[in-house]
Amino acid sequence: MSSLIGASLKRPDALDKVTGAARYPADLIQSGMLQLQVVFAHRSHARIRTLANSAALLVPGVVAVLTAADVPYNAFGLIDADQPVLCGDVVRFEGDKVALVVAESKEAAIAGAKLVKVEYEELPSVTDPRAALASDAPLVHEELGSNLLLHIPIRKGDVAHAFAEADVVVEESFSTSWQEHAYLQPDAGIAYIDEQGRVVLETAGQWMHEDLRQIAQMLALPEEKVIVRYATIGGAFGGREDLSIQHVLALAAWKLQRPVALVWSREESIIGHHKRHPFQIRCRWGAKQDGTITAVEAEVIGDGGAYASTSVEVVKVATLLASGCYEVPNISVDGYAVYTNNVPCGAFRGFGAPQAQFASEIMVTRLAHALGIDPVAMRRRNIYREGSIEPTQQPLPQGVSALQVLERCVAEAQTRWQYGAPRQQTAPHLRRGIGIACGIKNIGYSFGYPEQATATVELFGRGEIEQAIVRVGAADVGQGSHLILRQIAAETLGLGFEQIKMICEDSSESPNAGSASASRMTLMVGRVVNEAAAAAREQWGFTDDTHITVTRQYRPPRTTPLDPVTGAGLPNYCYGYVAQAVEVEVNVLTGQVQVLGVISVHDVGKAINRQQVEGQIEGCLAQAVGYALLEHFQVRDGHILTPYFSTYLLPTVLDMPTEIVPIILEEADPNGPYGARGVAEMPLVPFAPAIASAIHDATGVWLTQQPMTPERVLKALEQ
Repeated sequence: MSSLIGASLKRPDALDKVTGAARYPADLIQSGMLQLQVVFAHRSHARIRTLANSAALLVPGVVAVLTAADVPYNAFGLIDADQPVLCGDVVRFEGDKVALVVAESKEAAIAGAKLVKVEYEELPSVTDPRAALASDAPLVHEELGSNLLLHIPIRKGDVAHAFAEADVVVEESFSTSWQEHAYLQPDAGIAYIDEQGRVVLETAGQWMHEDLRQIAQMLALPEEKVIVRYATIGGAFGGREDLSIQHVLALAAWKLQRPVALVWSREESIIGHHKRHPFQIRCRWGAKQDGTITAVEAEVIGDGGAYASTSVEVVKVATLLASGCYEVPNISVDGYAVYTNNVPCGAFRGFGAPQAQFASEIMVTRLAHALGIDPVAMRRRNIYREGSIEPTQQPLPQGVSALQVLERCVAEAQTRWQYGAPRQQTAPHLRRGIGIACGIKNIGYSFGYPEQATATVELFGRGEIEQAIVRVGAADVGQGSHLILRQIAAETLGLGFEQIKMICEDSSESPNAGSASASRMTLMVGRVVNEAAAAAREQWGFTDDTHITVTRQYRPPRTTPLDPVTGAGLPNYCYGYVAQAVEVEVNVLTGQVQVLGVISVHDVGKAINRQQVEGQIEGCLAQAVGYALLEHFQVRDGHILTPYFSTYLLPTVLDMPTEIVPIILEEADPNGPYGARGVAEMPLVPFAPAIASAIHDATGVWLTQQPMTPERVLKALEQ
């Protein structure tokens, strides 16, 4: 039998998705279920003086109006439980929930919600993260006494001395904006009480067992009294890591002992769930005449919004990667995560790496220009190699392939686009340019988090193995993880693909494998499935049983917290590396930037399913085009001005380049199954700075704000 590793097997869920047979959370709603409507605060900061629900309860069909008093433990959060399920005292951003109307129909729920009367006392808001750090700034969480959620310093070498001896020093400030996850399937789900009296939630998410933990805590129930099941999931990108509707569904079902349903509109979804962090970055880079980068100094401020979510971890990643994928002997970076009265920010594809490297990659190119050195040569001289020391003063994990992906990217750009040669322009107002950027992103959880994945493999047969059941709590959010895990199991067991059954969507049946995030599914969960399957196959050879069960847990090499003074430590056990070249055409009359082509080179260790890897690269590039050029998420005084797709512009097929070249390198990772490592986030990391460099190549101007909208391009050209 030929190997299944590397084979482009078709997705088992593809037909159901294109025919409409796949059941997404909104498809689970049945007649007779109660309908929910959330009452949002629509205020950035205010104290609740009174809340009257009597008029709402008089609406025909309204069954109940739930408030903060109905929540047994009124706090939740992935890391810090600092966000109320329903606000009873203070609201801190416009998407805070103050009440939940439960009715026999959606129409009645909406009518009732409009009649819930809340009297507010407006409080001063703080919506700029730098201003939020001032000693006299309004406090988002008054009890904390500060808006500073985290300060993490990273120190390496002697920065002052290095700058004094540098031949050239470049300084710049950068800013990045929020980004909406814009998953196709808006937040939806159902909840009910089963025959054993357990609260059952059926929805979409990224980590069943974490959803379960928070819901059990909120309801003050033992965890075995809560079950979370995932239906087909229509995208996530980090946007389903935090609870959005899951907890209010569970609360209503538990309080009323009846099945309940909730489907958010797109507007509700946009104001109600977290976003990508905006960052303000000030930095200074120094280099020698030969192109050696000698010093990096940076201040990295992340706007965490009203609640903690994963801001601490995102800012740690951004601070760690503020010097990009380059070995710099002298580094001084200060990262700050800050509370504001803006929409909370949390996980989003890239997790701080795209924001940090928007700045670092532009700075490397600008240093090269200042020295009269080719930007590629500048990168070659400084880029990470095996054994390089990262900013936290420890050698990088094995498998450093930053130089290999860069060289392949440059070679491809020279072959396809004659990179480095003068370009012919097609019209006087159209200017073409090429930009190249590199990127690094951690794979898996960081900074001492107890990373693990657990899987169970059952084998059945008479004499020989006839079937295997793999139980692993791994969410497939559309990326195809279940297909990859099935291929790994089949290959390890020596079975046909059709002989493997996956059970992944029920917390009561599938052990905890961690979140579908941090590009960790293939490496972490694939590794534990591989180990469990191998152990089961070995055990099968020493028994006459017709059914055996083996459970395994995999823990990767350890990581450590960073030292609070120096930032020293072992931050990650694995990194992914990427290099990209982009060709753009800039209309100097309108400021519009059209991406003509993208070359995206990735070391994936081993492509378990080559078509799946290429699809991940291409799909991520679509999101990267939006992030770099189009998706201008606008907020004023804490209020979202772009809650619709008519004003928050997503890329369409007409915005995509006609030439997308995904290139896969396979330098085996020592920890991954069959050498595989993750890739899902990588294409987004260097894309925006590659676009900025291409715009500069075409026009001679630098853009330091993301997104690089036509208005910003024109303003830069005018200046």
